[in-house]
Amino acid sequence: MADNKPPDKPPAPQFDAGHVPITEELDSAKRTLPAVVPVAIALLVVLIVVGIILYAYRPKPIAQGGIDAVYFSQPENMTSPMMLMQVTLRNVGDRTLYLKSITANLKTDQEASDEASSPTDYDRYLMAYPDLKEHVTQPLVVEMKIPPGGEQKGSVLVSFPVTKPQFDARKDLNVTIQPYDQNAIVLREQRAPAK
Repeated sequence: MADNKPPDKPPAPQFDAGHVPITEELDSAKRTLPAVVPVAIALLVVLIVVGIILYAYRPKPIAQGGIDAVYFSQPENMTSPMMLMQVTLRNVGDRTLYLKSITANLKTDQEASDEASSPTDYDRYLMAYPDLKEHVTQPLVVEMKIPPGGEQKGSVLVSFPVTKPQFDARKDLNVTIQPYDQNAIVLREQRAPAK
C-alpha cells in the first residue's frame, strides 16, 4: 500500500550574515518601486502648493516713476558740470515710503555715481549754474515721506566728471532712491534711440 503522505520539504538553507541572497528583494522593479500614478499625483499636488505659496509671497512693486527731464550745465568759468534731473516717484505700495538716500548713476565709457545735493545747497549751486535755475522744481529730499497712492515730483541735482559730448552720448542714467525699510527704487531715464 502506498503512503499518501506529502513529500518532505527540503530544509531551509542556513545563511551566515555575510552571505544573504537578495535576489528575492531586487529581482524586478515591479516589486520594489511604488506605483507611478500615486507618485505623479503627489508630485503634482506638491508643485501646486509650492506655486501658490510663491505667488502669494512674490515681491510686489513699492514704487514707480522715472526721470522726466535732464539738464546739463557747465559755464565757461566752471571746471565741473552740474546735472539737474526732474523725477517723478509714485508710491504704489500699501506702506508709506520714507526716503533714506538719493543717488544718481551715470554710465558712459565708465561709470560714475553721486549723491543728490542737499536742498540747502541749491541756491548756491544755482547762482554758479544760472541756466539750471529755470528748470529747477522743489527738490526731492532725504527724509521725505510719500503716503500710499501718493506721488512726488522733484529735482535732483548732481555732478559727474564728464564733458557735454560724453554726457550726450551716455548709455544709462538713473536715480536710485533707498527707502528705510524696503528695497531700492531705480528711476530710469527714458530716451529715444539715437538715429
